[in-house]
Amino acid sequence: MKQIGIAVIGSGRIGTLRAEMARRHPAVRFLGVADIDLDRAQALGSRVGADLVSTDADALIAHPEVDAVFVSTPEFAHVAPVIAALEAGKPVLVEKPIAMSVEDADRIIAVLTERSGDLRVGYSRRFKECFLRSKEQMLHRRLGEVSGGLARVYNSRAQAFSILKRDPHATPVVDVLTYYVDLMNWFLDDLRPVEVIARGAKGIFRDAGFGADDVTWAIVTMSNGAVINYGVSYALPMRYPTLGQSDRVELLGRDGTMIVDDDHLDHLIYSDTGIPHAYVPDHSVNMAFLGSNTAGDWALGEFWGPLANETRAWLDRLVTGRPAAHATAQEARITLLTTLAMEQSARTGQNIAL
Repeated sequence: MKQIGIAVIGSGRIGTLRAEMARRHPAVRFLGVADIDLDRAQALGSRVGADLVSTDADALIAHPEVDAVFVSTPEFAHVAPVIAALEAGKPVLVEKPIAMSVEDADRIIAVLTERSGDLRVGYSRRFKECFLRSKEQMLHRRLGEVSGGLARVYNSRAQAFSILKRDPHATPVVDVLTYYVDLMNWFLDDLRPVEVIARGAKGIFRDAGFGADDVTWAIVTMSNGAVINYGVSYALPMRYPTLGQSDRVELLGRDGTMIVDDDHLDHLIYSDTGIPHAYVPDHSVNMAFLGSNTAGDWALGEFWGPLANETRAWLDRLVTGRPAAHATAQEARITLLTTLAMEQSARTGQNIAL
């Protein structure tokens, strides 16, 4: 079996999971982790038995034992390590969104093109089983021409505040609804978004000093005239029983319809001792929708779910060359452009042509 060396840049929650998955993969012979916070880097390095721990991302990326790179830094810090890895000729999986501006996305894509590089973007909802099944139906054209659809996602303000404190620009639209824009574009890959109109309502986050809307709804028109309704609210009460995303996806076609109910209302637990929230430290709920943790869940000593599937699939692809469903940089750029247009439309009241 081909053996590979992996660098994980960023030791937060997602970087930790990526490093855990890499260490457990049978083809990974070298694992390095880097973070600007030495204590965090050392803690992760100790947890996963890293071969190298560093505060210098560029040095780790350039290390001769490193063949490929996970960039799991905060959203605003994606550009530099991604470009460094591409310039070093090493494949990259970067967390979504690819960047926080179209200009930065274009900088990345320019280097990607110049170096004939290999870059994928971590839209892990593609790797949730219900959405993989959905994509298979779309490949068989079982709905015929699609005329409309809906994708909406809810979460509690506990997680929203955690996201906004990390990066005030990583709003629920750019940071979360982006998953569902990517999904719809993936399902409808022969179409492209051409116009956005959105409206938002402010309240809870504004009162806490953030610019994000409590609720945002948008209509995106596709190139064939189909209309897709997107919605997000991360302002549900603090103790609302979701541990992550509660979502619903619908597609309406000439020959059929497909509805994916992913609200997780069918699997719940109540405990007087409390159930810890995987994303928000020191936050727990008494009742929880099991399976709603966006990345997945630990069970019997292993991590299972969309992010685990996505990570393993990327590592397998590096080793075997087998194709996988990861989003390309060009796909991620379209998704970023669409979510930024949603925020601009909600802010200005204008229709935005893409």
